[in-house]
Amino acid sequence: MPIALRTLTPDGWLLFLTRFVRLFAYGSLSVVLVFYLIGIGLSEAQTGLLLTLTLVGDTVVSLYLTTRADRIGRRRMLIIGAILMAAAGLAFAFTRNFLLLIIAGTIGVISPSGNEVGPFLSIEQAALSHVVPGRSRTEVFAWYTLAGSLATAIGALFGGTITHMLQQQTVMRPVVSYRVVVILYALLGFLLAFVFTRLSSAAEVSEPGEQLASAGNLKNFLGISRSRHVVAKLASLFALDSFAGGFVVQSFAAYWFFLRFGVDPGTLGVIFFWANIFAGISSLLASRIASRFGLIRTMVFTHLPSNILLILVPLMPNLSLATLVLLLRFSISQMDVPTRQSYTMAVVSAEERSAAAGITGVARTTGAAISPLFVGFMFARPSLISMPFYIAGTLKIVYDLLLYREFVSVRPPEEAS
Repeated sequence: MPIALRTLTPDGWLLFLTRFVRLFAYGSLSVVLVFYLIGIGLSEAQTGLLLTLTLVGDTVVSLYLTTRADRIGRRRMLIIGAILMAAAGLAFAFTRNFLLLIIAGTIGVISPSGNEVGPFLSIEQAALSHVVPGRSRTEVFAWYTLAGSLATAIGALFGGTITHMLQQQTVMRPVVSYRVVVILYALLGFLLAFVFTRLSSAAEVSEPGEQLASAGNLKNFLGISRSRHVVAKLASLFALDSFAGGFVVQSFAAYWFFLRFGVDPGTLGVIFFWANIFAGISSLLASRIASRFGLIRTMVFTHLPSNILLILVPLMPNLSLATLVLLLRFSISQMDVPTRQSYTMAVVSAEERSAAAGITGVARTTGAAISPLFVGFMFARPSLISMPFYIAGTLKIVYDLLLYREFVSVRPPEEAS
């Protein structure tokens, strides 16, 4: 077992479990979500609008829950988030009314991308940072990211395979097979709520000094005071990165492969299974690179080539080459994730970690929420279906350059020492 994981407490292992369950649900849903929404009668434009409003709602929910988690209780807020996830899944499964879907998606927690949404990641990051030593934090976050990537990969494979099997072996209508995955998503939300009840008080803000500082922050903006300037800069940059990424969320990327090459959901599940496997493995390399070159340099210099590969995907003339470039991109695309999470936790005060993670997480969700609206309109026009890849890659390169300029000299304590 890696040395960093030996430092994990029972709460730490529980947070790894909830991460796995949640990302499995997100991954399985992401492969079929756009197919399902179009199958129940929504147009591409309506689907883009719905996914945008879904992410907007996740932003509001996340901001409210994460900025109060350190004061009201991390476990309590995680349970609420899981219940909202389950409720949204049930609503999507049992209604075709566009207005009701908007309400459910806005209030509940739905992931169209296969990536984290809602309050979970921010609160779990703060709890993990609370129970592991600073020098182990980046490596623990790397394994935490790998757990999520594996879960997303297995979920994507499951979602694509189960719908394909149901359609082929039971002659089930496609939309009904997709609904099975949506119902499973809701059930996993209820399972998450139960598992979160097992989280102990050790994961809460418990040191007297932290409690006092946290209570005093009630009068400060969104629960942060000393860290507000660095959090504001990070949040704005992360929003740009996620706005770019929102053009190629996994649901839309899967649908692009269908439009461009006629790929069925079963094959898409296999493609995104391997994509997420490679992404997870890349996150493990991040901690080793960061220990030598630093968190910011690792974030930027591994992210830049992945963005160039993203631009190249739609330029490939056939499915095999497009899949190869996509997999190459995923093999280095996640190295910035554990380093970004670790860096954010390192440069803010301990009692402000949930709020800082929540604000930067909300900034990312906000950025990602806007993009699907444009993608829906692009996919409705055959000549523009590849444009999201070009926009995403270009904006992400701009983000990398700005991040390096602003933060290369701001070093976390473990690097400064």
